[in-house]
Amino acid sequence: MSNVSCSSTLFPLAWIEDWEWNGQSISLASPGISGKRDVVILIHGFGACKEHWRFNIGALKREYDVIAVDLLGFGASAKPHSRLKGEPADKHSVCYGIDLWAQQVTSLIRERLTTRVHLIGNSIGGVVALAAAHQIECKGGHVTGIILINCAQRAMDDKNIKDQATLHHLGRPLLKQLVRRRWLTEPLFWLLSKPAVIQKILKLAYPTGSHIDADLVRMLHRAATDPGATESFRGFINMFNDVLVTELLAQLKTPVRILWGQADPWEPISEARLWTSFPCVQQLEELPGLGHCPHDEAPDRVNPVLLSMLQLHSCLS
Repeated sequence: MSNVSCSSTLFPLAWIEDWEWNGQSISLASPGISGKRDVVILIHGFGACKEHWRFNIGALKREYDVIAVDLLGFGASAKPHSRLKGEPADKHSVCYGIDLWAQQVTSLIRERLTTRVHLIGNSIGGVVALAAAHQIECKGGHVTGIILINCAQRAMDDKNIKDQATLHHLGRPLLKQLVRRRWLTEPLFWLLSKPAVIQKILKLAYPTGSHIDADLVRMLHRAATDPGATESFRGFINMFNDVLVTELLAQLKTPVRILWGQADPWEPISEARLWTSFPCVQQLEELPGLGHCPHDEAPDRVNPVLLSMLQLHSCLS
């Protein structure tokens, strides 16, 4: 089990709990589970953590039980050794990817929860939410609803690249070989995880500049200092052939609603508009002026929409 640094003080200590999953320590934050109300599980994006929902849990907990989870390899959860395709398996390594994180979420639901469950995911956390719901449906169960917030489109996946111009294919085999090498991924990670670099990235992700504060930079940098932090990064940037949102939406029966910051510099809203053609997608709410993490950038605008969407899912179930 990997060592991790202490949890953030953004939440009351009583909210923080370590849950053991597959021999790994998973960090959770929850104001409490009553066993009587619907439960909302909050799933962060790449490089983030449960504290990224710092401005949302307070609003949601008035009507729902809430759990924010640190995905394996992120936040205060364990960060085991990464294992890529073709590398020998051992009990201390994991294949980081959507399926692994979805299994983490489905295990949390199965082991800990007895009431109806809603999933909310930002960025790659949205893909994890969809995959978890699909795993549950395949076993005859269901979640009450899914809310995607600027869900990752995974434009660099092989299945997306093959439909693009030949120019995009040039050098790709070399790229794949290079990003397997720890001599490259480790210094790249250390560069990207410097507080000054984090701040520059946040200015892109939060175009209004709202809530880019010391707490945000600190929470994103803290986990980068944990032993093994480079391993989840290595696993993530090698996800060249993983599941796509469109593949999951085509199969899901669970109702899906989408929030999208229109000024997202990485995930174009034009793609999200196409997703509304899938039968499971019930709504797309566009948020002018907001970026990749609108729930943290403008919680006063986003929280009422989240509550409305959750209520609609509850009524449909």
